[in-house]
Amino acid sequence: MEEPIIVGIDIGTSKICTLVARVEDGSNLRILGVGIEPSHGLRKGTVVDINAAALAVSRAVEKAERTSGFEINAALVSLAGSHVSSINSRGVVGISGGIVDLDDIDRALDAAQAIAIPHNREIIHVIQRGFIIDGQDGIRTPVGMHGYRLEVEAHIITASASTMENLRQCVGASGIEVSQFVLNPLASGEIVLSETERQMGVAVVDIGGGTTDMAIYIDGDVWHTLVLPIGGNHVTSDIAHGLRLPISQAEEIKLKFGHTQEAAVNPEEQFTIRSFGGDSPERIKRAELAFIIEARMEEIFRYVVREIKRSGYDGLLPAGIVLTGGTSLLPGCRQLASQVMGLPARVAQPQNLVGLTDQLDSPAYSTSVGLLEWAMLMSDTSQYIDRHGPRQTKNWSEQLKDLLRRLLP
Repeated sequence: MEEPIIVGIDIGTSKICTLVARVEDGSNLRILGVGIEPSHGLRKGTVVDINAAALAVSRAVEKAERTSGFEINAALVSLAGSHVSSINSRGVVGISGGIVDLDDIDRALDAAQAIAIPHNREIIHVIQRGFIIDGQDGIRTPVGMHGYRLEVEAHIITASASTMENLRQCVGASGIEVSQFVLNPLASGEIVLSETERQMGVAVVDIGGGTTDMAIYIDGDVWHTLVLPIGGNHVTSDIAHGLRLPISQAEEIKLKFGHTQEAAVNPEEQFTIRSFGGDSPERIKRAELAFIIEARMEEIFRYVVREIKRSGYDGLLPAGIVLTGGTSLLPGCRQLASQVMGLPARVAQPQNLVGLTDQLDSPAYSTSVGLLEWAMLMSDTSQYIDRHGPRQTKNWSEQLKDLLRRLLP
C-alpha cells in the first residue's frame, strides 16, 4: 500500500503556507512541498477581499505543487478570527442493555450537541473532554463498561458560516476541496505540546499577525479555546505611528531591532530611520522602539490572562504557557509573558521535521505543520488519504466509532 500524502493550508493574516507531506511508517512526516506567500485580502483572520485572498492562496498552492510534484485537490485549512467562539456542553443518556456500546456514545454526543446555535454559525469541532458513568467521572474509554447512565462532557467550537464560506471559496478557486477546517491553536497544540504538559494543564498561545489564538489543555483534553483579534500587526502599526514610518519599514525595524523589554536594551544603542517627510535620516534609540513594543505586547498578555481567569481554569495550569506564532520570536517575549501572567513560559516551534524543512523550523510555522499532524490523526481514525490529499472527512460520530475500534483489542 502506498504511503499516504497529506496537505495543509495555513491561511494567516500575514502569510499563507501550503505544505505537502508523506506519512512514513505510520507516524512520521516527510515534508515534500512548501509554498509560502505573503497574505493579501485578510484582516484579523477574516477575508476582506476575496479576489486578493484567492490569488494569494493560489500562488502558495502552486509553489507547493511545483516543489512536491503532486497535484493538490483537497486539504485541511486553518481557521482563526474573532468570529470563532466555544461552549462546553454535557449530554446525558440512559445506557441500553447495561453495557456501554458505540451507539450509546453516539447518542450522548448527539445530546451534547443539542444546544441553541444561531443559524448563521457552524460547528467546526466537537471535542470530548471525558465520560461519566453513574456519577464516576474521569473515564476516557467507556465502551464495554457497565452502568445505567452515561454522560459526556464536550467542548463545542463554532464559527461564522459566512466567514467559513468565504475561506472555502478562496481555497476552491484553486480547484481544492476543504476536507476540514481546523482551529489554529488546536493545530499548533498538536505540534508544540508534550503529553506531560497536556495532562498537567497548559495554555498554548499562538501570537500571529492578526490574531492571538489560545487553547487550554487539562487532563489531556481541550477545555477552552479563544481567538483574540490582536497580534503582531498591531505592534508594527504602533511602531509606524510612533516613529512616523511606512508600515513596510516599521515591520523591517521590528524584526531587526525589536525587543519586548525596554529594561533589557542598552540605552545608548541607536539605529537610523527615514520618517515621512524627513529630509535626512535620523537616529532613534533602540530603547524607544522597545518601549513601544513592550506596551503592546504587555497588553496582549494581559488580554490572555483576563481570558484565562474568565474561563475559570487559571489555577489549573502548572505547566504554564507555551508561546508560538511569528510574534513570539521577538527577543524577551518569553520573559515578558512569564512576568505579566505569573506563570512559567516557553517558546515552542515544530521539532524533528524531515524533508524540506529549512524554512519551517520556526514558531511562525507551528500552525502549518500542526495541520499535517491533525491530518495524520484523522487518517489514523477516519479518513483514507489518497495521493492527492485527504478526502472528505466522515462526520464526528463515524470518526469516534473508527477511533474506538482502533483502540479496542
